[in-house]
Amino acid sequence: MNSKPISRRKFLGRTAAAAGGAITILPAHVLGGAGQTPPSEQLNVAGIGAGGQAADDLDRVARNSNIVALCDVDDERAAESFNRWPKATRYKDFRVMLEKEKGIDAVVVATPDHFHAVAAMAAMELGKHVYVEKPMAHSIYEVRKLMEAARKHKVATQMGNQGHSFRGCRMLRAWIEDGAIGDVREVHCWTNRPTWPQGIDRPTDTPPVPPTLDWDIWLGPAPVRPYNPAYAPRNWRGWIDFGCGALGDMGCHILDGSFWALNLGAPVRVSSESSGANGETFPKWSVIRYEFPQRGKMPPVTLTWYDGGKMPPRPEELETGRKMGDSDGGALLVGEKGKIVTGTYGNGVRIIPEEKMQAYKQPEKETTRLPDHHENWLLACKGGEPAVSNFDYAGPLTEMVLLGNIVLLAGQPIEWDAQNARIPNVPGAEQYLHRAYRDGWTL
Repeated sequence: MNSKPISRRKFLGRTAAAAGGAITILPAHVLGGAGQTPPSEQLNVAGIGAGGQAADDLDRVARNSNIVALCDVDDERAAESFNRWPKATRYKDFRVMLEKEKGIDAVVVATPDHFHAVAAMAAMELGKHVYVEKPMAHSIYEVRKLMEAARKHKVATQMGNQGHSFRGCRMLRAWIEDGAIGDVREVHCWTNRPTWPQGIDRPTDTPPVPPTLDWDIWLGPAPVRPYNPAYAPRNWRGWIDFGCGALGDMGCHILDGSFWALNLGAPVRVSSESSGANGETFPKWSVIRYEFPQRGKMPPVTLTWYDGGKMPPRPEELETGRKMGDSDGGALLVGEKGKIVTGTYGNGVRIIPEEKMQAYKQPEKETTRLPDHHENWLLACKGGEPAVSNFDYAGPLTEMVLLGNIVLLAGQPIEWDAQNARIPNVPGAEQYLHRAYRDGWTL
């Protein structure tokens, strides 16, 4: 991984507004882009990334907007979207697209993680609203720069952790506020990821680049290396230069409910166990522990993350034969008066055992599901309320995820000074707060 420490003065001077992991909900006229597009009109949307997850994002956005331009470095992977929207102008380089397509109102960024920040920043600097797949950035420095830019340019933003719009996530928060299980001091979250290779070394063979792929643009700001199918199009998540591993893939989904319901904010200490990072890929498995301080009247919390086949102990309150979570993962919140389990996106939220769930009188607070997560963003683009996972919310959540990866790379526990963006006990780990971009690429 090609990384280098950044100037702390430069980092802090530019991100003071985002410091401390504070979650700030700004008024609609700031993040909603009021006055740009009347609610009755459809937005002109461009896609940076058109294949894979991008195809699903664009399909959802297209229900209430016009897809006018598509950018993808891989013609073969993007073919379905190209055929779906034949009138959309096609590009391989998003910088060229943004320069030429003056009528774009909003952009969907669904690329490998290392590309998120440079694409989103370029769009926001031109006043375009942005929807960015999770995690919203590849480094904490990038997270804070994107948060700052969203405020500066007054654009509507949304991260693609769609569970935040689901009813389950809202029910969990309501139950915690209602004291359904009392004070929570312990949380466990797990996933079935990685479902791609990790804990492996860089391949040594150098097969030819497929004729449909622009490998140089695919690399973007990452260090140059020869093309190999071990990276693209599908297995990039496990590589440190391109992805954020199992935690980066699913953390913004699975941690979201607890992060929101418990007002977690920034941890003060993070530690881990793992199969070991090799400098190229994330570990085959990891167990990461986050320690959060008291927040108002809420007591300190320890949240433990499990991946690669590791799981928390099965709670005795869970009935025999009953699955804990769902096929992708889940969460277990342990309170002084009971326990709650959820699925990956906050779905299936239940107090356990079921007998206790049935006896609980749920609060009258409205917990209905919001409009589709993408529609929620489109409404914000048209001057409505800020999207539910706008960058002021998604930023601190993503920072939490990325701190887990930093502790894996550092190989020892870290203390986190969120306000000053420092790791005081392991200064050498600060190199992972940002990485050097190769020549020709800037944020």
